Amino acid sequence: MNRLLLITLFLFGIGISSCRENVDSAALQVYEGPVNIATNVHVVQSDSAILRSEIRAPKQYEYLEGNMEFPEGVEIQFYEKDGTLSTRLRADQGYFDKKENLYHGVGNVQVENMLEDQSLQAEELYWDPTQKIIYTETFVTIRDKQTLFNGTGMVADESFTNYTLKNVRDSRTLLPGEGL
Repeated sequence: MNRLLLITLFLFGIGISSCRENVDSAALQVYEGPVNIATNVHVVQSDSAILRSEIRAPKQYEYLEGNMEFPEGVEIQFYEKDGTLSTRLRADQGYFDKKENLYHGVGNVQVENMLEDQSLQAEELYWDPTQKIIYTETFVTIRDKQTLFNGTGMVADESFTNYTLKNVRDSRTLLPGEGL
């Protein structure tokens, strides 16, 4: 009986050690990619049944912690209380940080306030929906009616009606028909 027990224990030990050798370490890695991929995204945000903003994107990746990525661009539209479209924000790529509740647009960011005849161009811009502001610390060009401003750093209300350009480099009056 002892001999049978020894053989069983020996074979059991071989089985356990062979299992350990065959474990694929890649199978133990935590997946960090998107848990949801959506196309032709259209999100409407309202306040007391009044349309306030719309977010559109050709593609959206959502991650486990709730962060999102818009790898093919994003467009955010802001509306007045009467439903009039006032401002449009576009970026080549976009990100949303759920923990900070902060949107981040990068690559040829453009903001246009159609009601105030103002536009902005930058390489990076943040939108904070909680504070209802947009801002950047990068180089920015702003066209305000017929004046063009260049500078670094800007903060504005989310409709881009009132803004402050932090470090103005230069400004000039645009010629008729000349755009941003």
